[in-house]
Amino acid sequence: MWKSGVSFVILLVLLTTLTGCWNRRELNELGIQMGTAIDKVGDQYQVTVQVVVPGEVSTRQSSGRSTVTSYKATAPTLFEAFRKLTETSPRKIYSAHIRVLILGESLVKDGITNVLDILSRNPEARTDFYILVARDVPAEKVLKILTSLEKIPASHLFYSLDTSAKTWSPTTTVTLDQLIDQLVTEGLNPVLTGVKLLGDQLVGEEKKSVEEIKPAAMLRNVGLAVFKKDRLVGWLNEDESKGYNYIRDNVKSSAGHVSCPKGGLIGIETIRSHTKLKGTIVKGEPVIHITVRNESNVTDAECQINLDDPQTIALLEKESEDHLIDLMRLSIEDVRKKYNVDIFGFGQAIHQANPKVWNRLKADWDEIFLHLKVEYDVQITLKRIGTTVNSIKNDIKE
Repeated sequence: MWKSGVSFVILLVLLTTLTGCWNRRELNELGIQMGTAIDKVGDQYQVTVQVVVPGEVSTRQSSGRSTVTSYKATAPTLFEAFRKLTETSPRKIYSAHIRVLILGESLVKDGITNVLDILSRNPEARTDFYILVARDVPAEKVLKILTSLEKIPASHLFYSLDTSAKTWSPTTTVTLDQLIDQLVTEGLNPVLTGVKLLGDQLVGEEKKSVEEIKPAAMLRNVGLAVFKKDRLVGWLNEDESKGYNYIRDNVKSSAGHVSCPKGGLIGIETIRSHTKLKGTIVKGEPVIHITVRNESNVTDAECQINLDDPQTIALLEKESEDHLIDLMRLSIEDVRKKYNVDIFGFGQAIHQANPKVWNRLKADWDEIFLHLKVEYDVQITLKRIGTTVNSIKNDIKE
């Protein structure tokens, strides 16, 4: 009997050590944050969050109001700005479901280290969201534009960039972990895809905009933002961005064209591409070797051409190879001339190849990068020409 009493007391003591769901939070107490925009206003941070309106996301319960709402706060530090959101939000902002982070140009020109520090420390936030730079407008304006196909604009931004990066080579996806890795890696500087607001911004914030076939305002992924360490220094255009992504082995699929022998254009679809970047030391000098193996298809022939002839295919493959080399060379030369910053990871390749030589070169890498020798080895194979052998133009009667 005495032993049973002692056992019961011990059991009660052990039960008090079990915490259970001590930190649980009910869904109706949280504001589910899907998108975040951060701008710099003077010497303060302005944080804008896009929060889901649960009842409007469900088609059964929708009353016709907007599916999202936004809250904004400004403070000397980012943490204070996030907490200050509760002045206007009736719920605590919950960041575990964030899809996109939009950074304003005013912020990225000043440096993004503080932003990355708070986000990486937050145990609640996920790290697989995409990071973009708002181009020519404050980041908060981007989050205010309503979208048609996706009910939640932040999801639209996420899926739009994800699809574009997989099928169109001038854009690329960068997550929080990847951006931090690029910043701390020697011999490499980061890039981020830009997002631009097209059309009438004020009307684009109204629900009637998405009720039209052509919305009054749209968001477009355009150009790559070039960073030197953690600060924005400029932008790449479409061709420069393509060249960059081929060099960095970011291309999964893409589309382009080459000229036909007798004039006109022929469409080419990249279906598979792999790039290998290798650094070597030749006679004491660093050299970069870029090797690309690419498989493509012919998509359309807007010219008179005989695609049944193996020599014609060989000619198109050679022209495609030359065109890709020109794209990569253009990207490298323009970045050297405009920004003189190694975004391609050439320094990283030298570091991996010969750490001792890199330790000798890294202090002067900006100057070495300007004159660094780059060699290209590109092989493109045209796998298919489609269900039609020759262009319809060949068969048109005179």
